[in-house]
Amino acid sequence: MKSRGFIQHGGVWVAAQNGLTLAALLLAPLFQGQWNSAAISIFGVVLASVGGWFGIAGVRALGRNRTAYPKPMQSATLVQHGVYGRVRHPLYSSLMFASVGWALAWSSGAAVVAALSLAVLLDAKARVEERWLREKFPEYAAYSQRVRRFVPRIF
Repeated sequence: MKSRGFIQHGGVWVAAQNGLTLAALLLAPLFQGQWNSAAISIFGVVLASVGGWFGIAGVRALGRNRTAYPKPMQSATLVQHGVYGRVRHPLYSSLMFASVGWALAWSSGAAVVAALSLAVLLDAKARVEERWLREKFPEYAAYSQRVRRFVPRIF
């Protein structure tokens, strides 16, 4: 049954993530200009660019291991090179940085709320995913001790 596989592989997390990402994208231009600070807008653009870099680097490093679902594929290998040598979840970092940056660039408080909600969701999703990764890869425990979750050397 397709819907059961969707749920078992973490599809509900993906659906929630997509909803909050879309909310941040749409709310920013709809509720823009809620403050007037060029510095915050520029910081937002920089943050969104950092998010873009994390996303590109993460996709490149994952290669054929990439899946939309948090549950790893049966054929997956544990990727620890490239950006994965710096953070365990660069694709989630990408969404966090890009969505907050997007919201700040548009000066949109509503989009900031959606972006921060997305960050909370992605943190919870990463914790579930890490449980599955520990089950599949015995070496994941040591990797998670060595490499931060979202931000190199910080978090």
